[in-house]
Amino acid sequence: MSGKRALKRRVLKPVPLTALAGVAACLAVVVAPTAFGTSAPDSPAAPSGTCTIRSADKNAEAPLSCLGVNASLDRLPAVGEQATLTVDIKAQADVKNAGLSVQLPPALRIVDKGAGLAAPTTDAFGQRTSRKLALTPGTRSVELKVKAVAAGPAQIQADISDIDHPDPRRAGHDSVELTVGTSKGSTDKGISVSTARSTKVADPGPGTRKPREVDPKVPAPAPAATASAPAARAQVCVSGTFRNRFQSAEGGSWNAKANRDEPVSNANVTLWGKPTANGDTLKLATGMTGNGDGKFNLCYTPTTSVTSVAWVEFQTKAGRMWSVVGANGGAYATSSYALNNISRSTSLGNVYANDAQSRAWHALDTLNKLWWNRGSTTNCWASSEQDGRCTPITVQWYPGSTDGTYWNTGEDKIHLADNDPDSEHTTVHEAGHALQGKLYKGWWPQVSNCSPHYVDRTSSTSCAWTEGFANAVAFHTFNDTTYYWGNGGSLDLANDRSTRGIDPGDACEARVATTLVDLWSQVDGGWTKSNTMMSRNPQSSFREYFVTDRPAHGLDTGTKARDIIWKHTIWY
Repeated sequence: MSGKRALKRRVLKPVPLTALAGVAACLAVVVAPTAFGTSAPDSPAAPSGTCTIRSADKNAEAPLSCLGVNASLDRLPAVGEQATLTVDIKAQADVKNAGLSVQLPPALRIVDKGAGLAAPTTDAFGQRTSRKLALTPGTRSVELKVKAVAAGPAQIQADISDIDHPDPRRAGHDSVELTVGTSKGSTDKGISVSTARSTKVADPGPGTRKPREVDPKVPAPAPAATASAPAARAQVCVSGTFRNRFQSAEGGSWNAKANRDEPVSNANVTLWGKPTANGDTLKLATGMTGNGDGKFNLCYTPTTSVTSVAWVEFQTKAGRMWSVVGANGGAYATSSYALNNISRSTSLGNVYANDAQSRAWHALDTLNKLWWNRGSTTNCWASSEQDGRCTPITVQWYPGSTDGTYWNTGEDKIHLADNDPDSEHTTVHEAGHALQGKLYKGWWPQVSNCSPHYVDRTSSTSCAWTEGFANAVAFHTFNDTTYYWGNGGSLDLANDRSTRGIDPGDACEARVATTLVDLWSQVDGGWTKSNTMMSRNPQSSFREYFVTDRPAHGLDTGTKARDIIWKHTIWY
């Protein structure tokens, strides 16, 4: 064993994947390149180079698409003003059943729509309209008249997809971000999304605070000191529930993702306040929202009989273990309304995340689902790290982002594009790459033939191993085999030896992913033992994982395990 590893480390040195096509891990899942033209679902891929529309960042290993969409306004309307929204649809292949969907935020309303568009529907997320089209190569446009009805941040979104064949090579997404003003000429391009407090605040000095109950596996921020006070003064607590409204690809469709209203778990929360009207702003208490219920209860000992003002601020951080940051690297923050003249404990009730931050909070809460079933024997993400020396998972996202979808080993950061957080499978897939990087302690195999890659086609044993593991992490987390994209498209990747349209063998990531999930659930009693093994010995392929390392670490490779790999067309 030691001889094998010594040889391996001499030959396969740690390789930052920035040297391998620029990124460490690529787009969550790329489905079969088979749904082109009139090809049947199990036909060979279309010739490479047929399509050239890029909807993802150049660093992502996403394939070029045959469909694209571009949304634009002829002017920036202030409240009460109208503008023309033009959506250009570009096709480089015949699509018999394409779906165009357009979503407007609550600050805008459709006042006149182009022919063929469905009657708009309205909900808390704004208005939606859609249309089915038969496309041939070329560009066509659809126009809508929109009116600004409220001030504030606004995002217009447009999606085009092949309804019959959900696939990144048959889809496009675009968005327009603006901040609507109240007077003519006051509307600006872009969305200003608040981030965590960066200004200095006065140190309140030593004191005591009632501890907040949090799971010990999720380290909370260091308790903030409180101002000294007479012992007889009673504590004051501010409580409530932090929630997020978001749209989910899981349970949605090409023209209407599912609307969700859920609590945000394990988010850092701070109680700020001013003991007197003209006093300094102090950090009165810190804690985390409750796991599963989003509840918070922040208590402090006041220095005055009445606290002049206090408010609660939530940040897209979960202790020190994971966070979601914007383009500038700062966390997002949502603040509650202010409480004035506080003399006793009070509840804020439900506090909702800012609308423009919805996807950031969704991504944060999605990682919480992976955390509680991460398969580690330590209080870190991976068994390769010891308590007190944990490294976090960081996600970068911002409205309208085209910087995605990938994880970069050099900076150990996940980059998500605009609508990626709508798919929890995409978020967890990329986190799966980050998790494998932690298990491997910074080492990464030399990966070949992985840009682009397709989940049900042969790539290479190294690509199928790293991508297959990330897919398996998502399937294990959500107990399914269906992959979802941010536009609401999905594909069930369950397979056995009779499944058509999926290449056989350990160079196909779909086969590797489903094999891993079955081994973990049917043989290993979960994935903790497997992850512990991977933290001790890294692998470059599934073959190395199964043939060499599993038996060396006491994991079964007997009849039942071999029946599983044979079922998924892998055999040694």
